[in-house]
Amino acid sequence: MKFIDEGKIEIQAGKGGDGIASFRREKYVPKGGPSGGDGGRGGHVYVVADRNVNTLIDYKFVHRHRAKDGESGRSKDRYGRAGEDIYLKMPVGTVITDATSGQIIADLSTNKMKLLIARGGKGGLGNIHFKSSINRAPTKFTLGEPGDHLDVKLELKVLADVGLLGLPNSGKSTFTRAISAAKPKVADYPFTTLEPSLGSVRVDHSRSFVIADVPGLLKGASKGVGLGLRFLRHLDRTQLLLHLVEIPSSKELEEIKKNTDEILREIENHSLEIFSKQRWLIINKIDLLKDEEKDKFFSEIKNTLSAKHDRIFFISALSGTGCSTLTHAIMAQLDKNNTKEHPNEN
Repeated sequence: MKFIDEGKIEIQAGKGGDGIASFRREKYVPKGGPSGGDGGRGGHVYVVADRNVNTLIDYKFVHRHRAKDGESGRSKDRYGRAGEDIYLKMPVGTVITDATSGQIIADLSTNKMKLLIARGGKGGLGNIHFKSSINRAPTKFTLGEPGDHLDVKLELKVLADVGLLGLPNSGKSTFTRAISAAKPKVADYPFTTLEPSLGSVRVDHSRSFVIADVPGLLKGASKGVGLGLRFLRHLDRTQLLLHLVEIPSSKELEEIKKNTDEILREIENHSLEIFSKQRWLIINKIDLLKDEEKDKFFSEIKNTLSAKHDRIFFISALSGTGCSTLTHAIMAQLDKNNTKEHPNEN
């Protein structure tokens, strides 16, 4: 199924049914009287977060979603039937905003979360409500009210604890495969990852975290180069960013610094909120180094790049070297973050 993470749709709740004016005509009720019933309310529109849905493709081609109108009232004191409600299933993590004002209407952050997004119109009143001591045969009735109408934008932001950043072919997909159950595509050409992928990383029998691999960035991504920055929204909810940089074949420190700075510059231009998140630098492909080169190389990296990252790790995603140490450090950091947010839960 094609991954679609944004859309724009029109939502229309149902109109309330009209009340009616009618009078009793039974043979043994000589004085009759008003008997017009009320109209039924219009159908509501609900949005529902469903973890079994992982794309907004259902809203890519169907742009109008309308609930049923309520039925008009009937004679003999009978009320009209309410319009049928509709339920729009969306992926967990979908943010719904008003297309005109930009105001957030709903953030479907948890599975099975259900919100009434458009209320159906009230049904009109039949003439039975207007009978009085001075008006025994009222002909007055009211029309049903229109339902809510919304033009909304849908934006999917995946729910992940950890996000991966890096240039194309920096080894992000290989790293994700190495530590998680996810199986992203891996090949030796740019933009292997064309859409975000999620992997669940289990550290032990009771602890795990979710990692998000987004397509690689190129210099000028903030101006639309390559795949641009459209997928960075999926890092908004993460607690920790892993910035993967590969050791080039030249093994030149200056090239590593250049590649690191390029990504940081693009993210800073795009979003200060993402740029300010806790960020670890992960130097990948250390299997290219000889044993006698490693200590000196690692020391130079730390001296040069520590100021722009909270921590630095050295791994080989291909061989798995250093990956276990890194995943346990990530879990410990997430546990620490959660303890700070919920200090009284233990």
